[in-house]
Amino acid sequence: MQRTKLLLILAALSFIPSLWFYTVGEEGIYTISSMEMWQSKNWLIQTMYGLSLQRPPLMNWFVIGVSNLIGWSHVVMAIRIVSAAATLGMVSWLYWLSKKLFNDRSFALFTSLACLSLVDLLLYRGWLSYTDPLFSFFTFGAIATLWVATVERNKGWLFASILLISCALLTKALTAYVFYGSVGLVLLMKRNHRSFLLSPGSLLVLLSIVIAPIVWLTSIPQLNGQGSSLLHEIMRKLSDVGGIEYLERFFIYPLDAAWRFGPASLIALYLLWRRRELQSETAIDHYKSAVIIAILTVTPYWLSPQGGIRYLMPIYPIVALISARIIWRAGESARNLAINWFAGVIVFKFVLVMVIFPYYQTHVRGENYVIAARHIIQKTAGYPLYVYDFRDVAESIITQIDIDRFSHSFVTSPPAVWDNGFLLSPDTDESKGHLVEKIPLGGDQIYLLCRGTACQQGSPEQVTTPPK
Repeated sequence: MQRTKLLLILAALSFIPSLWFYTVGEEGIYTISSMEMWQSKNWLIQTMYGLSLQRPPLMNWFVIGVSNLIGWSHVVMAIRIVSAAATLGMVSWLYWLSKKLFNDRSFALFTSLACLSLVDLLLYRGWLSYTDPLFSFFTFGAIATLWVATVERNKGWLFASILLISCALLTKALTAYVFYGSVGLVLLMKRNHRSFLLSPGSLLVLLSIVIAPIVWLTSIPQLNGQGSSLLHEIMRKLSDVGGIEYLERFFIYPLDAAWRFGPASLIALYLLWRRRELQSETAIDHYKSAVIIAILTVTPYWLSPQGGIRYLMPIYPIVALISARIIWRAGESARNLAINWFAGVIVFKFVLVMVIFPYYQTHVRGENYVIAARHIIQKTAGYPLYVYDFRDVAESIITQIDIDRFSHSFVTSPPAVWDNGFLLSPDTDESKGHLVEKIPLGGDQIYLLCRGTACQQGSPEQVTTPPK
């Protein structure tokens, strides 16, 4: 158990170096929107480039709070702190749930380690500044408290699950209720659980689940359209794709999931194949419930035409719980094998965050965004700067520009009519402006265009690398 504790501590510490990484992928969405919300003092409407994103703002509120503590020049670090803390919080929920269901502290620690060392979670998703970690913290927290409330017949935990699932909605999407409802359906399969969940007091608590979405989506005038936006996000995942593309996804998805849920899932699958079960299950009802929950929640994403593995992040802990239980029952040698694999992933994580990824950001993508941003600031000084580019490379550049110009105006989308200034664009459409400069960005590029007297600031040119 001491080795398990040590590995858990090391896995948690491995998130620290990632706090200093340059922006990655679409992280700019929440850095830019948080800065804009703080400047505008509009706490309800999440905007980017001054345009409403039609998304709930709870994550922005956390980012704003942390940024005010450590300084807005460290807003990228602030959002990573929120993500890493949410990931560790989700693993803490799993420890608590495992201990409650299986009444074994050693197993609960082992399950937590299995979850935190999942390849996708430890190496990437757990620190990445998307909404997924915080959304998963609240969603899985709601699942865990609902489960424990039902087992212990505790209305306090039942009410806590309502609060947590409401926070999940305010973090990201209505899909939180799909996860929550799936767990509720599984729990209702047992008679003694039905007697608690369908009792008048419990039903009253459960009915309060509608309060947050109704209040949020209907009583605040500025949010008109956000409900349809959230529904559209779900329907987009169900949109049709080509037959060949769908078949490729159908067969590749489970293989991809097994890899990302490794090493725990891969070891568990191997043990099942070899029929290595030395101990009988002592909590068969809870184990079966976990398996059914995993099937109910994973299958729709597998069968839907679109949707990445990251959308399953709220049930990563359930997958880890099932895998850990299979390994645990296979005996001490299987546990030691698994712990060695978990340790190997953690060691690789330190190599990744201290050597490999910093090198990548310095030589391929990351630092070049900061260099480009500061070059653009110098090039456009004294004139309005607009952006019409929603790619992640543009978001990374605008993040740094907004940080450097935090006490001044931020970069916004161009107004309907503008005749003087600069525009960052993904193309050189002459109707948008005259080409000033093409800035290459590690396989991508962004174009700086101009209109009016701003064009006199510099003649059109081609550059291979923005000056440091």
